Formats: sequence, C-alpha cells, structure tokens
Amino acid sequence: MTLLDLVGALRRSALLVVAITLVGVAAGAAVVALTTPLYTSSTLLFVSVRSAAATTAGELVQGNAAAQQRVQSYVGVATSPRVLQPVVDELDDGTTLSSLAPQVSAEAPVNTVNIRITVVDADPARAASLAGAIAESFRTVVVDELETPAPGGTSLVGVETLAPPVVATAPSSPDLAVDVLLGGLAGLAVGVAAAALRARLDTRIRSRADIEAVTGGTLLGALGFDRDAEQRPLVVAADPRSPHAESFRSLRTSVQFIGLDRTARCLVVTSALPAEGKTTTVANLAIALSETGSRVIVVDTDLRLPRLADVLGLEGVVGVSDVLLGKASLADAVQPWGRGGLDVLPAGTLPPNPSELLGSNRMADLLTELARHYDHVLLDAPPLLPVTDAAVLSRLADGAIVVAAAGRSTRGQLTAALEMLTALDATSFGVVATMLPATGPQAYGYGYGYGYGYAGPQGRKRAAASEPRPPRATEEPSPAPS
Repeated sequence: MTLLDLVGALRRSALLVVAITLVGVAAGAAVVALTTPLYTSSTLLFVSVRSAAATTAGELVQGNAAAQQRVQSYVGVATSPRVLQPVVDELDDGTTLSSLAPQVSAEAPVNTVNIRITVVDADPARAASLAGAIAESFRTVVVDELETPAPGGTSLVGVETLAPPVVATAPSSPDLAVDVLLGGLAGLAVGVAAAALRARLDTRIRSRADIEAVTGGTLLGALGFDRDAEQRPLVVAADPRSPHAESFRSLRTSVQFIGLDRTARCLVVTSALPAEGKTTTVANLAIALSETGSRVIVVDTDLRLPRLADVLGLEGVVGVSDVLLGKASLADAVQPWGRGGLDVLPAGTLPPNPSELLGSNRMADLLTELARHYDHVLLDAPPLLPVTDAAVLSRLADGAIVVAAAGRSTRGQLTAALEMLTALDATSFGVVATMLPATGPQAYGYGYGYGYGYAGPQGRKRAAASEPRPPRATEEPSPAPS
C-alpha cells in the first residue's frame, strides 16, 4: 500500500479512526480512575570516606575517590534485607519484607557520593516515614556494621542526610495527562491499522486506477461526482460551459474515435450493478453527440426499471416494447428532444419477458432499421450481473460500453461483467468511470463532480426534424431544456 493509498484509506475511514482514538483516550482516563494513587517520598544521603590520618589535601581527595567507588556498592545495600528487615520489625503492622521491597529503590547520581532512597506508597505520610526509617537503618548497617571501626576508634565512613523526606501533596502516579495521551496514541495507531486493513479487504472500485487494473487499459471516459446531479442530471444541456459538461464531450470524442477502425454505430450502455449512473451517462452522451450535428437516437431498453424518459422529461407510455409487439409504429413511439438531432425511444409498456423480447429477431430488425436512419444508436440497458438483458443486446449491437461507479461495484463484479460480454462474443468498447471523488488523493483531475439522478426538465413532443429519420406523425414542438 502506497502513501497515497493510505491517505485515501484514512479519509474513507476517518470516523472509524476518530472513534477508535476516542476509545483509547477513554481507556487511558479509565485507567487513571481505577488505579490507586501512589505517592513518592525520597531522602538524599551523603557518603564520605576518609583515612585514619587524613591530614593533607591529597589524602582528602583520595578519600573522596574511595567514597565514589564504594557508593555504587552501597546502592544495593540500601534495598537489601539487612537494611529493610529492621524497618519491617519496627513497623510491626503486618508489613513483610517481600511487600516492602518493591516499594523501595535507590540510586547514586553519576560522579557523586550521594545516594537517593525513594519509597512509593499509597499513603503519602507513610511513604515519608518509611524513607526516613530506611535511611537510618542504612546508616546503621553501613557505618556500624559493614564499615566496623577499629577498637576504640570511629568509623572511616560517614553517612549524612542532605535532604530529609517530605510528605508528598500530589500523587506521582497515575499521571492523567500522560495516561490519556498514551491511550490516545495507542487508539490512533489501532485506528490507522484498522483503516489500512479495511482498505486491503475492501475490493470496491475507488479510483480510475482500480478500473484500469481490471481492464488492463485506459478508460474510455472519466466523470467526477456531482452532488447536484439529482436536480440537473442533463448537465450538458443545463450547464454546457461547466467542466463536468466538458467531460461528457471528452467521452463523446472517445466514442467517435471508436468508429475509426470498427463499426460502432449501435452501442449498448450498461453497468455491472444498478445505480452506477448509466442512464445519466447515456442521456448526456446522446446530447453531446447531437451537438456535433449527428443524428442520434437513444433507446431505453431497460424493460424492467426504465428511467430514461424521466431523466429526459418525456412521456414513456409508448416505446420500444410496443413497437416490438406490433402495438405501435416506430414513428409513433419515437419522440424528439430539444432543437438538435436527438430522438428518444422510451421503454414503453413493461413486458413479462424482457430478455426474450430484447433477444428476438424483431429487436435485431429494429436496431438495423435505426442504424439506417441515425449516425448513433445508444441503448440504455439494464445492468449485466442481475439480468441477461444487456448481454443479449450486446450481441445484436456493435458493442457495449460498461459504466463503473466509484464506491459502488467491486473489482470482482466489474471483472465478472466484462467476462460475461466476452463469453457471449460481444464486443466491449471500454469502461467509463463515474462518480469519481472530487477531492483527496484519488480525486479526478478537473475538480468537479458527477452524480446521477432521474429528475429532468419537462418536455413536449415536437414535429419531426428535417433530417432523414423514420416517418412518424406530426406533433407539437418541444422546447429545449433550460
């Protein structure tokens, strides 16, 4: 996982990371609340060593050097049973040597002849009392026992108190700030690890790179996410100067280049799963193609859940199913849209057998008829994985364009959809990425969005345009969408 992948994972799992971090902070606070406060008290002792006849400055220096050497061994003496046992005996309160020893520590600062004896206890007064008692026991053991003076003389080792123990006013542990900080850092680390693991296990398509990894090639088109798409799905007509509209024109160019080396007049626009933006994509692509002066017809072949008529603001009562069943003529079912060369053939009456109807010879004849009168025939088909309608249509058409939305289908589902087309010997002209993020490390370059909705401007039927097309009855002109 690259750094950009990790940043993207953290953005997608930001709430998870924050939640786990807060749990870590709460755990640190809970540790403080449940831990018995401990108080620390210490005393600082000065150890001196002198020779019996130390009268010169050199002899005094030698005595000080000897004290520094001995003081290191005295550190262990301060916490030894020989020093602590007399203190335990004096307490006579049930305290044992094994329980007292962990509370006591001793250290000798470097290059000094000092020893610091520290005691930790839940009672601050007891901690100070123990520190003083241990210091006195240490002095007795070292001066009177270990460094036994010559008969009738004084000991050559002296132990003096430099800083007596004092009663602590605040606990030394637990430390609220430190424990909460450590808990937060631990929670943050766990949150980042959880976000990274979630990203590794999440196979959903997140960026154009994910799609290119599946297809092994470049995308036919890339469209960003638009939060206003439900209010204006036909962005090419509603806001033709926007970068998002320009992205559909870029897709139009890619579609036109398909036809340079192969026949690509009749195209099926489908997706792996529902709600990936195929209807909005095909509607805007049709409008963009008609802007070049081409004769374009877009056909709603989703005979299970048709949406094209709603997006384009047309009546969809009569359509392709009625034409195939002989209930209406093609001229009566086709509706013009706008002032350009764009016509629409809605889905019409929903049949009980969509797959059989779309795979029939009548459907093949209808597509042949439309290809004779239009430069581009775009079929808005159902998704590939739930039903076989799109796969059946792809065999009758020149090929298919697969729409893949970021955050919707998985890489495995997209792979399965493309393999389904290959298994039926249908041509796949490429994949169009939709709903790409507008911000973040995986953002689409233009910085605009793409979304997908169904509401659209209301239009009315108009009379047939002057360009050659199948004959039909004369109708009222339809105003261009605003």
